[in-house]
Amino acid sequence: MGERSSQVELLVCTRCRRGDLPDGDCDRPGARLFGAVAALSLADVRVVPVECLSNCNRGCTIALRAPGRWTYVYGELDDGADLDAIRDGTAAYVAAPDGLVPWRDRPAHFRKNCIARIPPMGTL
Repeated sequence: MGERSSQVELLVCTRCRRGDLPDGDCDRPGARLFGAVAALSLADVRVVPVECLSNCNRGCTIALRAPGRWTYVYGELDDGADLDAIRDGTAAYVAAPDGLVPWRDRPAHFRKNCIARIPPMGTL
């Protein structure tokens, strides 16, 4: 079911405010998270900024996806405190041929803050 790991995308919501900022075009936590994640230089992963993942109450939010794999959406992320969890969780996703990362193999933050697990297209 899985395809080449180089097709893995890590989507980062750049509009996330984490509920602590007023509306406007200020330096949002989501944009800071994108910059921090992009600087990690994750092997076999394309880091993609997106305008909104519609998880505003539990931002900052990321999603991991790839053709033929399950997609995961994670929230409640911080641009400073959660970079190790993002790095380790992404590596586990890259290593999983179908994208299904066993619960025990996920970083603690990913275990507690999984917003959605979406099946690959064409599998149901």
